[in-house]
Amino acid sequence: MANLKEIRNRISSVSSTMQITSAMKMVSAAKLKKAQDAITAMRPYSDKLTEMLQNLSATLEGDSASAYSIQRPVEKALVVAITSNRGLAGAFNSNIIKELVRLNKEELNGVAVSYMTIGKKANDFVSKNDTVQSNKSDLFDNISFENVAAIAEELMELFKNGDFDKIILVYNSFKNAATQIVRTEDFLPLAPVAKDEEAIAAQKEMDYIFEPSKEEIIEELIPKSLKTQLYKAVRDSWASEHGARMTAMHKATDNATELRDQLKLTYNKARQAAITNEILEIVGGAEALNN
Repeated sequence: MANLKEIRNRISSVSSTMQITSAMKMVSAAKLKKAQDAITAMRPYSDKLTEMLQNLSATLEGDSASAYSIQRPVEKALVVAITSNRGLAGAFNSNIIKELVRLNKEELNGVAVSYMTIGKKANDFVSKNDTVQSNKSDLFDNISFENVAAIAEELMELFKNGDFDKIILVYNSFKNAATQIVRTEDFLPLAPVAKDEEAIAAQKEMDYIFEPSKEEIIEELIPKSLKTQLYKAVRDSWASEHGARMTAMHKATDNATELRDQLKLTYNKARQAAITNEILEIVGGAEALNN
């Protein structure tokens, strides 16, 4: 059994760790509320924008393909990996890394893959194994639509110039504080719209006046939709990170509390044993003197 001093030191160490994890939990809980409100507020806008784009695209006649919807044989792919800049968030970052490994082995096997990393954890992993096209980890210092839009424009330019045949997003989607879902989404090229004949006929029957033309409206909506898609992914990941960290720190605090209580029990038992031994030694010495 460890001596009393060692146990006291361990109790002190565990108590200090418990204070840190408890503080980190409260900080993440405060940040989570703001991040959750942001992603919840923008999801309806993003979904409606995508729906509008698909409805308009379905009614186009002839070859009106956008430069962002051109399907090419996939020889070069760019994966945008979104993680966090810091750890202590449970499996938040490791789940993304596992998905990157799976994606590379299964879906992109035989394809020249490069990475754009948003988050230091992704950059640390990818830079040891593959090519990092660019690192945008400083985005989390100031998450704004303008900063994300600049990255989206860079991605659109890379695809448009033929530098990459496919661009994929990998990120954690926020469900609740305890649950994050890893999502893999095709960013470019745009997925072809399934044109349902009944839907097209219904659209044509509606007497809409488009100003400017439908083609011009779609060309205006596509960049905005892509920027919104990337912004939603970053916001999703941001909310997921704080949810994961809050949950991880809550569990760590509970574990530290349990360990501290066990150490205190061990300390009391060791102290009681030491006192008992001292008493026995005193009694034994007194009997020896009497004899």
